[in-house]
Amino acid sequence: MASTEKPGHAIWETIKTIVYALLIAGVFRTLFFQPFWIPSGSMKETLLIGDFLFVNKMAYGYSYASCPSVKLPGIGINIDAEDLCGFLKGDNTRVWGGEPERGDVVVFRHPVSGADFIKRLIGLPGDQIQVIDGVLQINGAAVKLEKAGVFEELSAPQGPQGYRPRCENGPVGEGGICEKSRQIETLPNGVRHSIINIGDQRSDHTGVYTVPEGYYFFMGDNRDNSSDSRLPQAAGGVGFVPYENIVGRADRIMFSSGGRSMLYFWTWRGDRFFKGIE
Repeated sequence: MASTEKPGHAIWETIKTIVYALLIAGVFRTLFFQPFWIPSGSMKETLLIGDFLFVNKMAYGYSYASCPSVKLPGIGINIDAEDLCGFLKGDNTRVWGGEPERGDVVVFRHPVSGADFIKRLIGLPGDQIQVIDGVLQINGAAVKLEKAGVFEELSAPQGPQGYRPRCENGPVGEGGICEKSRQIETLPNGVRHSIINIGDQRSDHTGVYTVPEGYYFFMGDNRDNSSDSRLPQAAGGVGFVPYENIVGRADRIMFSSGGRSMLYFWTWRGDRFFKGIE
C-alpha cells in the first residue's frame, strides 16, 4: 500500500527531529558534561595530547562559563559561551556552587581570551604560592617530592598541530627518545600526582603569589612547558582565575589518539581508554 504522507510533512518532521536532538544535546552539554580534547602537552604525563574526556559540570555548580561554545570555522559559526550567557558574568558567583579542591584537574575559561584551559588546581583563595628552585611552596612549606624515574616519549610531531616535545636530554632527532625527569608531588591535602621537568627554567624561581578571595591558582603538571598562573595575564599568562570562570572537573579519559586525527586507529592508545585522572 502506497504511503499517503506528503513530502512537505516528512521534511518538517525531519527538521523537528534535528532541532529536538540539538536542544537535548545543548541541555546535556550545558548542565552535565562537556567534551574536551587535549590540544597541548602542558599536563603531561597526567594528560597527553590527543586524550579525549568529558568535563563534569555538576562538580562545582553553574555560571556563565557553563554555557556551551559552538565553533565551526569551516562554515563560519563562532558562538562563544559569553555570547549566550554573558549577562550572567561579573558577580563571580555560581548557582549550586561547589568548592573545588586542591589537586583537582579543572577546565576553566582564560580570564582574558576566553579560551578553555585545563590545569591542576594548586592555590585556593588566601593561599600564598611560590616556586623556589623548581619546588612548589604552599603557605611557606615545600610540598613533598619523590623521584620517580624518567618520563619518555617519541620525538615526533604530536596531535593535529604537530607540536614537538621539549626534552631534558637535549635536542633529539626525529624518532629518538625524548626524556624528562619525573617526580611524584604530594599536596598538603594528600593528593599525589606526577610532574615532569625539563631543566632549570625562569618559572622555577618565582616571587610569592597571594591568591585573592574568589580566585584560584593553577599550574600544569608539565612544569617547564606550561602557561599557567605563574605568569600574569599582562605578560600573556593565566594569572589568577575567578571562581565564575571554572567550567568543571576532569575525572576520566574516555579515549586517546596519538596521531594527527582520531580516525587514525593505528595511533589509538589502548591503555588510556576509561582511565581515571589523578
